Amino acid sequence: MAVRTPPASPALPEAFYRDLGQGRYESTSATAGPWSPKSQHGGPPSALLGRALEQHGPRPGFRFTRITVELPRPVPVADLHVKVRTVHSGRRAELLEGELTSGGEPVLLARAWRMVASPATTPSLRPVADSPLRLPGVQPQHTMRGAHLEGYLAAMEWRFAPGMGFDTAGPGTAWARQRVPLIAGTADTPLTRALTLVDSSWAVAFELDHHQQLVINTDITLALHRDPVGEWFCLRSATAASPGGSGLAQGYLDDQAGDCGRVLQTLLISET
Repeated sequence: MAVRTPPASPALPEAFYRDLGQGRYESTSATAGPWSPKSQHGGPPSALLGRALEQHGPRPGFRFTRITVELPRPVPVADLHVKVRTVHSGRRAELLEGELTSGGEPVLLARAWRMVASPATTPSLRPVADSPLRLPGVQPQHTMRGAHLEGYLAAMEWRFAPGMGFDTAGPGTAWARQRVPLIAGTADTPLTRALTLVDSSWAVAFELDHHQQLVINTDITLALHRDPVGEWFCLRSATAASPGGSGLAQGYLDDQAGDCGRVLQTLLISET
């Protein structure tokens, strides 16, 4: 018997963004992150810029190997403008750069390597011995204590390992997929779906007390040893931290075909 996906909230917009033309996008309330209804979760704008990078001068036989997103300031739930340029283009690899602006101010930056695909004779190496959690069955909608729940958290379907959720201490494991597309009337790609999720890696692995102190990530790096597939992705994440230092969230990214990449996020830790 087919398993039915839990319905999204009736108030949920039809997509994270609406295309206004000429590189401009209207942000919907679905982009709002858990900390404020006025600021976006890092996932949707990362995917929006990732889509622009993906469409920028695609080359047959090339694939994205690494995308690093910088978050210099909160991304407002407002109109955004996307710009992409080529920094370097060679015979086997090229470096791209993108920027999201709001009101003329940069709110998100990204650099990405696009490289020629490895030859068919390349061995399949998997340094991780354990397999990811099998996709669990349908679960009730997950909540997060003290968070804004009606934006991004509601626009994603979450399935955690048994007994786990956003309010349990990590390390953590969760499968997730979008309930709405990235851009209204536009098909998503596996890369944009992965980017929509990976900023949640450190939240899946909440191990620092973000209620008693300021804990926030300043960047997101997604490194892919193969192209992701499908709509479901699994994050297996853990956090490292040191007194007098900072935090580092590290995650494995799996799809339903297996291990496909790694996620790294720097965490700012400060007294409130």
